[in-house]
Amino acid sequence: MARSHRLFDLMQVLRRHRATVSGQTLANELGVSLRTIRRDVATLQGMGAEIDGEAGVGYILQPGFLLPPLSFTDEEVQALVIGAQWVSRQTDDKLAFAVTNALAKINAVLPPDMRSVLSDDMVYVGHPMKTAGPLDLSEVRRALREQRKLRVTLSLANLNLESAIIWPIMLGLIESKRFIAAWCELDGRFRVIELDDIATAEVLAERYTRSRRLLVKEWRSKEIRPCNSEGEIC
Repeated sequence: MARSHRLFDLMQVLRRHRATVSGQTLANELGVSLRTIRRDVATLQGMGAEIDGEAGVGYILQPGFLLPPLSFTDEEVQALVIGAQWVSRQTDDKLAFAVTNALAKINAVLPPDMRSVLSDDMVYVGHPMKTAGPLDLSEVRRALREQRKLRVTLSLANLNLESAIIWPIMLGLIESKRFIAAWCELDGRFRVIELDDIATAEVLAERYTRSRRLLVKEWRSKEIRPCNSEGEIC
């Protein structure tokens, strides 16, 4: 492996480990010696990378340093293309536009001999059946991003609920279904609600005060299932 590629791979491994990682762990992941890791870390530090290291403890990369894009492998480019197709066809129009812009930026930094891989349609990603609903995915994402409360009314045949205020914490894209994981103020519990089961929805100006990330951790510690066909919400 060329040393330039090895340095790039080392940066990627350091980014993946958000906490301190030992030199031996880095050496094992990259298939090189500990001595090589020490030498390559010193080279990256000389290039301006803020890598903190302590003998017997390990290394941690501080955010902010970027190597110039050396290259992508064919597999990496294909993974980006497939992922971009999925996002553009399975989510909302705003994300579709964003992913088109992202691919254009990637194309601009690719070597000329690799740009054909970016446009090579080797995998087909289908379009789901889209049904009009009271709340589109871009609004759900905005509520998640800004920690906005939602006022929703469910349309389940066997469930009689007045409108409820929920705190959306995660959007689920499972096969052709779309779900919102949320904390419900009405009964003080987590719910997983299918978007198709929402009759009315409104993003409120009011924000919920608890951290969304902490709520996700709390929710994941419980076993929550989506609403079932009988109208029961777990």
